Amino acid sequence: MTLPAGWTARRPTLDDVPAILAVVHAADTYAIGFPDFSAEDVVGSLTAPHTDPAADCWLGLDPDGTVVAWATMDNPTGVGREFVEVYVDPERGQQLRGPLLHRQLARVAERAAERGLPSLTVRCAAYPPEQRWREVLRDAGFGFAKRYVRMSRPLPADPPATPPGVRVRPVRPADEAELRTFHRIYQTAFADTLDHDPRDFTTWRDRIEPAPAWEEWFVAEVDGEPAGVLRSSDQGADRNEGWVKNLAVLPGQRRRGVGAALLGHAFAAYAAKGRATAGLGVDLANPTAALSLYRSVGLRETLAVDMYELVVPAGV
Repeated sequence: MTLPAGWTARRPTLDDVPAILAVVHAADTYAIGFPDFSAEDVVGSLTAPHTDPAADCWLGLDPDGTVVAWATMDNPTGVGREFVEVYVDPERGQQLRGPLLHRQLARVAERAAERGLPSLTVRCAAYPPEQRWREVLRDAGFGFAKRYVRMSRPLPADPPATPPGVRVRPVRPADEAELRTFHRIYQTAFADTLDHDPRDFTTWRDRIEPAPAWEEWFVAEVDGEPAGVLRSSDQGADRNEGWVKNLAVLPGQRRRGVGAALLGHAFAAYAAKGRATAGLGVDLANPTAALSLYRSVGLRETLAVDMYELVVPAGV
């Protein structure tokens, strides 16, 4: 699929971060109603361990030479499926989505060959307003895979309830053994989910943001033994929202109030910092009945995103 006459594409560099951010902000505002990306996020995407901008990313330019599209690829672990995004300025770049998607699919085929695999699965996200994007994906052979929802609730929340035998405390970030326990609980808790990509401790630790708000990370103990963990991130900071990035409870400790206690302590920490809301994302295919837990602590669905999937054979 070729670019429209007069339109061009080139590889991005870090000098293009402001132009890329303008495109992503326009795309996000159209899709979800507000900008959901920062300059640091763009830099992080362009410098991710398994993304080479000179091979894995494209910029789309209109006939005036203005950047109106950005296609990028992400694979957080370097194994498993690839995630492709094609951001476009909704007013000026829609005609580039198909051609840039096909370039990314060709690159996925190359990456499969480079890794000695017969094929790779690629996923793309589509929000409710993005009907034209859904059509592009379906025309390229993608099928629906699953739905995620974003949930939110106002703060302050009620004081956190802690069931008998359960203690919640902040993580001890200077204690490597504690961080290894945190990582182990997370990996164990998500091992029974369909799309879990295991990461060793070093990879997981290296992917933590440079200066996390450790006081918003929590460990729950049951009768003195670590049973659950909660990790926050600054993803919602620009909306004055505390954000739960991961909540994990060991299988044998579920349905004992551990998850609700962790959430309650996180909400209290966010409220103490003056955050207006608390939020998180949830995979509706998660077998742990997470949606019921989140609703029980006052979170409500505010946004849905559908994931589409395609198996791409290896090629050169």
